[in-house]
Amino acid sequence: MSSATSSPLPERIRLSGEGLVLRDWTEADLAAMPELFDHPDIAYWTPIVSPFDEAAAHTRLARDRQLRREGTTILLAITVDGGAPLGEIMLRRAPEGMEIGYAVGPAHRGQGLAARAVRVMASYAFEEMDAEQVILELEAENTASVAVAQKAGFALLDVPLITGEEKGRPFVLQTWGLNRPA
Repeated sequence: MSSATSSPLPERIRLSGEGLVLRDWTEADLAAMPELFDHPDIAYWTPIVSPFDEAAAHTRLARDRQLRREGTTILLAITVDGGAPLGEIMLRRAPEGMEIGYAVGPAHRGQGLAARAVRVMASYAFEEMDAEQVILELEAENTASVAVAQKAGFALLDVPLITGEEKGRPFVLQTWGLNRPA
């Protein structure tokens, strides 16, 4: 196994690039989180809890820190300057490889935030975690996320679809991949 599956995760992470600063969530972000995540699109397309209120924000911040300590997942706020969060980017060690996920608050869509954040996080996975490939798992019907995958340079992989159920609804996920630059 590569170091991507066994190395501990840093306690603090701050990544800059593509006009963005991806940074750790803090207690100061708790009030902003419901505005970002309590939305029908996020409830439908992501595993983020819905409704998303102040209690959910506290739970998410605690879970973020627990997953980081366990060495499995990094959740970072997407910002333009290290200030107000506009969304979230995730990097998770999964059996399939290093998986990236994201959610951008409804008021901040249409600015290319997700694609830029995905590219910054993919670079981190390649450079700092020695990943050979990063993946996105998306529903084909989620046209906004498919567009993000394409804009970020990912290609649809010829692998079996992932089926399951989340929040009482069935889903079918395609796997998109981006290989380490040569």
